[in-house]
Amino acid sequence: MTDIRTIKKYPNRRLYDTQDSRYITLQDVRQLVLDDAAFQVIDKKTGENITRCILLQVISEQEAQGEAVMSEDFLAQVIRAYSGAVPDVIRNYLERTLKLFIDQQQKLADNFCATAGSDPVRAMSEVAMSNMNQWLDWQKQGLNTVNTGPEGRSQNHPSKP
Repeated sequence: MTDIRTIKKYPNRRLYDTQDSRYITLQDVRQLVLDDAAFQVIDKKTGENITRCILLQVISEQEAQGEAVMSEDFLAQVIRAYSGAVPDVIRNYLERTLKLFIDQQQKLADNFCATAGSDPVRAMSEVAMSNMNQWLDWQKQGLNTVNTGPEGRSQNHPSKP
């Protein structure tokens, strides 16, 4: 089992990597994410795990530096989603969508290398069909979650006591 690297955030907003015994920047945190390193950020004063907040800061910095990935409309929709009744469904949907996107990028790269003289249209069609099937499965799962709730009972027709 790998140890989780601990980064402490001090009241002066500085981040301290306890593994390397040095102060780090948000850019260093970004590199840890890219390196797939396991870490957590702990607020030195409160002891609270603030990893999500720091990751959001990394994203914010990335968005401000170059071409933005998230449009204003998308960000507004995310904010609206917080007031929805099923945040777990939204979280799972967004996580799965991004994972699918990254996986498909890798598959396309692998297929392109493997079929470098073959039919690239066929390779793209196969990936598209795979994506469509996954989307349909996710929709069914999401609708089942919304309709049945966490205990498997219909939300539209609650059972009588």
